[in-house]
Amino acid sequence: MIQNIRGIRSIYLFEMARFGRTFWTSLMLPVITTTLYFVVFGSAIGSRMSDVSTVPYGAFIVPGLMMLTMFTESISNASFGIYMPKWTGTIYEMLSSPMSPLELLIAYVGAAATKSVIIGSIIFATAHLFVDVQVMHPLLMVAFMILMAVTFCLFGFIIGIWAQSFEQLQVIPLLVVYPLTFLGGAFYSLDMLPAAWRAVTLFNPVVYLISGFRWTFFGQGDVGIGVSMGAVTLFLALCLAVIFWMFRTGYRLKN
Repeated sequence: MIQNIRGIRSIYLFEMARFGRTFWTSLMLPVITTTLYFVVFGSAIGSRMSDVSTVPYGAFIVPGLMMLTMFTESISNASFGIYMPKWTGTIYEMLSSPMSPLELLIAYVGAAATKSVIIGSIIFATAHLFVDVQVMHPLLMVAFMILMAVTFCLFGFIIGIWAQSFEQLQVIPLLVVYPLTFLGGAFYSLDMLPAAWRAVTLFNPVVYLISGFRWTFFGQGDVGIGVSMGAVTLFLALCLAVIFWMFRTGYRLKN
């Protein structure tokens, strides 16, 4: 049950203040990186590419670039947020405080998801400097952004609890999430792939996430929107189950 609103608010504001203190690395770095993607793929290469299912290539990659950044930022912010109290030892004070695990989860994941949505919105605004992109389903797009941010922040929260060093904190995002995102259709449609590679790519869960988000922009994706929403919901439920188990058993929290 949620009873300690003041505690949730304090942690939330503390995490958001950290976002402000690390302005260049938290905000400007992903914006600059994404701008370079737009310059290279959207303007330089995109002008030589044909349309992808009637969508200009420059506009086609916008949802993929937004998801690419939001995936990494969500995981990074949430994992670092819960890892730091473990590293400094203040996690024991929080676990013995009147706050419940659900309240801690809301505070940390809420702050990390807010940061990701802010960054995603800024990147969306930046895209309009380079390409003309229209959103067919704006309300569904916003809902999908929030759902994706919360889901991957939960995943980052798991990584932050699991990690026992700063190296472990980076290993899954760099060696697993980042390659899966690049191979998940951020820069291309699955229809561009040979049949064999297309079949293999369908085992990549990121495909369903990027495809669903792209559907909210153009009304079309590599897989149906229902399948994408089902995949995101399933991943969300799986993350919640793992976090519940971690708090219940005290896995790498109480030792």
